[in-house]
Amino acid sequence: MKATATIKDYTLDGTVDLRGRPVLSSTTGRWKACAFLVGYEAFERMAFYGIASNLVVYLTSQLHEDTVSSVRNVNNWTGTVWMTPIVGAYIADAYLGRFWTFTISSLVYVMGMVLLTTTVSVKSTKPTCTNGVCNKASASQIALFYAALYIIAVGAGGTKPNISTFGADQFDDFNSHEKELKVSFFNWWMFSAFLGALFATLGLVYIQVNLGWGLGYGIPTVGLMLSLLIFYLGTPIYRHKPINSESPAREIVKVVISAFANRRLKVPGEPSQLYELDAHYYLANGKRQIHHTPIFRFMDKAAIVTGSSRPPCTVTQVEKTKIICGLFMIWLALLIPSVIWAQINTLFIKQGTTLDRHVGSAFLVPAASLGSFVTLSMLFTVPFYDRYFVPFMRLKTGNPRGITLLQRLGIGCVIQIVAIAVAYIVELHRMQVIRAENIKGSKEMVPMTVFWLMPQYALLGIADVFNAIGLLEFFYDQSPEDMQSLGTTFFTSAIGVGNFLNSFLVTVVDKITEKCNGGKSWIGNNLNDSHLDYYYGFLVVLATLNFGAFLWASSVYIYKKETKDIVQDLSCVQLEEKM
Repeated sequence: MKATATIKDYTLDGTVDLRGRPVLSSTTGRWKACAFLVGYEAFERMAFYGIASNLVVYLTSQLHEDTVSSVRNVNNWTGTVWMTPIVGAYIADAYLGRFWTFTISSLVYVMGMVLLTTTVSVKSTKPTCTNGVCNKASASQIALFYAALYIIAVGAGGTKPNISTFGADQFDDFNSHEKELKVSFFNWWMFSAFLGALFATLGLVYIQVNLGWGLGYGIPTVGLMLSLLIFYLGTPIYRHKPINSESPAREIVKVVISAFANRRLKVPGEPSQLYELDAHYYLANGKRQIHHTPIFRFMDKAAIVTGSSRPPCTVTQVEKTKIICGLFMIWLALLIPSVIWAQINTLFIKQGTTLDRHVGSAFLVPAASLGSFVTLSMLFTVPFYDRYFVPFMRLKTGNPRGITLLQRLGIGCVIQIVAIAVAYIVELHRMQVIRAENIKGSKEMVPMTVFWLMPQYALLGIADVFNAIGLLEFFYDQSPEDMQSLGTTFFTSAIGVGNFLNSFLVTVVDKITEKCNGGKSWIGNNLNDSHLDYYYGFLVVLATLNFGAFLWASSVYIYKKETKDIVQDLSCVQLEEKM
């Protein structure tokens, strides 16, 4: 049965309901749908940071791992959490869609949290200590603890890339009002994540250290369960992007193979001579045509019409591949900033454990709570950025975002360099105090307040408003429409690889400096007798050189160009056919 419908009644971007039917724009999506999603994001961030922020402390104090091993294990787990989204995003884009991939993965995530809570709650034989040297915990306890951590990592693989992109799907790019709302979406989405992270770094880490690790992990576990129930209450008003009929990865491989097969052919002087389908084809099939760009010209050979019976790739297919290559180029230039970020949950915390953490005479600030400085600076900066900076710059530049996405990332990189330089200066001062007070032991407190570390944390928080949120928005916005879940994994994998890279750097620097300095490492178990300042200085140089590479990559990058013109008659016909 056909129903009378106009473009104004339905969404124009091809989104449907859970049964594949067109959805009314007035009763679905937008912020009212996102309201059911933000609760999960807040509790997931609470759970993640509740683990990550204090993990190095748990490994050293409860499992009695050494400094380098604990830093390496934290980086490896955190890196895995941020890398598994590649698999989850691919499954969502090619097979299950974002909603069902998130559903399955969130249940796995909760299972991991339940196991982790149970493992740390069950009393076990404490490790024995002799002359200040402690043996590690029992093998079964260690095995269960790490099993729980990596089950959580698997669950995160399907939740991280899909919950944020599913939220962005609730806004119609073809509707000017909704497109304007979407400009602020990632800012406020991450704001909710920061709230969860703030509670984790201020509340959960204190509970873990003072009231018990089981309670500290149990609170976000219960919160995740409740937020999932709320998520499913919003099911009737969610919008869903149709699953691509052809595997996105297969399209990319097809372009690469065709370009290689035609490698001896000459690219036509005019892009119009390359093979492309009519614009009406894309509209009728709910797809978007992507225009030709002059970057990575050798890939254009895949769209050259030859005399063979095999049809060439379309310009749109070629441009999708070019987009992925361009994103990968920017991704490479953002790995070192992720290494800088990795210090927050590792060496910054170990640095903080050596300082005076007393507030008044009785209260002792948990070392992991230092991460709250990052979150607090984010919470103050996001509203300022969205409500004041963007409108002001919009008047100056005419860009709806105020500044371009790459300019936002560049500003974040500069602030990060300043932050690690400040960390270097603070560590130099800490070393001066150590020498002046003749401090040698690893357990001796340096008479220097922990709030000396606040500037480096706060600066990284401000940088993250430009860098992390900008990264998520950049990779979502610039990815091909049918690969946006997979595209956002450029964001997560940059953080993941950054953690692995930091793990590698810490290990290599530890081994080399230990060998060259007669057994004395820059990053030893006794930070009061090490040279963490040298490592921070090394990161300053590395980040500065990397910024030069980022500037080059930005100069050659070309933003995606899509056809977004709507032919009303065809849209109406398409709606009637689906009803």
